[in-house]
Amino acid sequence: MPARRDAPKDTEHADGATGRRPSRALPAAAAGEAGLRHITDLTAKEVEGATRVQPVEDGWVVEVEVVEDHRIPSSGDILALYEAELDGEGNLLSYQRKRRYRRGNSTNL
Repeated sequence: MPARRDAPKDTEHADGATGRRPSRALPAAAAGEAGLRHITDLTAKEVEGATRVQPVEDGWVVEVEVVEDHRIPSSGDILALYEAELDGEGNLLSYQRKRRYRRGNSTNL
């Protein structure tokens, strides 16, 4: 019978950190909601929704589509895609507007 291998143990460093990456405190859905809330607060614009929620090493990247300028008809609305970087608890680290475009048109303005 082969010898049983024990699971690797955490090693504690002088600064209190362990050898393993800490578990992500915030689930993807909550990170998406936090990203939407931060972009809404910062831009004071109407958000369409999150288009990407992606885990990164120490948190999340959330892309949010925003209506920057309402037009009549709505097919002429100017939309923008914002990217928010969040830490593992949903706190905003940075944000930026990535591009602007007309609704239904994938090319930049």
